Amino acid sequence: MIKVQADLDSTDKVLLNTLQTEFPLSLKPFHWLARRLGVTEEEIIGRTRRLKEADILRQISAIFDSRALGYSSVLVAMKIDPSRLDSGAETVNRHSGVSHNYARDHEFNLWFTLTTPPGVSIEDEAQRLGSEAGAKAVRLLPTVRLFKIGVAFDMTDSDDARVAPSNQVAATRSPSAEKLTRDEIKAVRALQEDLPLETRPFKRLAERFEMTEDQILDMARSFIGRGIMRRYAGTLRHRAAGFRANAMGVWVVPEDRVEEVGQVMAGFAAVSHCYQRPTYPDWPYSLFTMIHGRSRAECEAVAREISDAAGIAEYRLLFSAKEYKKIRVRYFDEVGVE
Repeated sequence: MIKVQADLDSTDKVLLNTLQTEFPLSLKPFHWLARRLGVTEEEIIGRTRRLKEADILRQISAIFDSRALGYSSVLVAMKIDPSRLDSGAETVNRHSGVSHNYARDHEFNLWFTLTTPPGVSIEDEAQRLGSEAGAKAVRLLPTVRLFKIGVAFDMTDSDDARVAPSNQVAATRSPSAEKLTRDEIKAVRALQEDLPLETRPFKRLAERFEMTEDQILDMARSFIGRGIMRRYAGTLRHRAAGFRANAMGVWVVPEDRVEEVGQVMAGFAAVSHCYQRPTYPDWPYSLFTMIHGRSRAECEAVAREISDAAGIAEYRLLFSAKEYKKIRVRYFDEVGVE
């Protein structure tokens, strides 16, 4: 069984890159991938299955824009007494809208993303969680401007930190929320499921949700065109893939330089996310970058490159000290359409 990145051969690495960046919305996607890599469809499905069994490939599914679906999403930072951090994180984790939750090396030591459906106050939910977790302070850090979102780890050992795949650099604004039809909601629910590893995988998803294969693929393409779906792709478990360090880079950037600097930072392949977020008197950092690397030193080196390229000297790297929760947000699970 494949256990670490060193066990991957060149075809595995190219396959993982392609699954992350070029997965086709077609009747026979694994056939397309096989032709792309010059192997058989059977081999592609087999390799993909082994990568999942080895816990390197997390899943293949849609990545939706929460706000375009009418949901609210926010990054929350909490300041919790270190002796209560684990119990506080456990309290936060019980909320179904919490998808990512990490301890980070800062006085604001618990960081999580919170997503709520329409009609639920995300501010009230965050403050309630802070009270229940025993937080001394709670800071809500919603997205003001989005420069990049799209985790795609380069498995082929490229050394060029400045090159970012074009499909990872995003528009600066999310689309407005749309009122989806009943069939579109069914398609969202289907497309967020892990793709079956078989010749006609979308056929299986469609049947489960009482749709046709063409319907689900047509809606997926429509969702991408309308900005409801960011992409359809494979996602990796980054530690198993060899990227064992991640740091939240937070940067003090003058307001009149945010647009310029955000574009520069988004151009780094090691940066998976780049956002502008609000500042507070005790939190002066307006730009956030998630930096992934194979080691802490690699993340620090990338941050220095970013600092030099952007001309921003005041920053901090908040490394994740512990992962408490990491799941995919699920949408419309409360809707009985099956």
